[in-house]
Amino acid sequence: MISPASIDQLLNIAVIEDVVGDYIGLKRAGSRYKGVCPFHDEKTPSFVVTPSLGIYKCFGCQKGGNAIGFIMEIENLGFTEATRQLARKYSF
Repeated sequence: MISPASIDQLLNIAVIEDVVGDYIGLKRAGSRYKGVCPFHDEKTPSFVVTPSLGIYKCFGCQKGGNAIGFIMEIENLGFTEATRQLARKYSF
């Protein structure tokens, strides 16, 4: 079992725009980043990453969450597997 404290530490060191940027192209838009949502078909970017909060949100399909949630969704993994993958990325 992964402790809640370890999960919090991992999310604090994970750079959400880098995690998402490994899968989709992002462009800076002020303090946020925008891109085309990888979870549904769209032509106009409605996918937003907010680094200061460590979250992503698609205003088209309503999917959103943190770095672990993004990996779970994009890789179709469970929580534990996604957490371990993120931990490997950051040598945590």
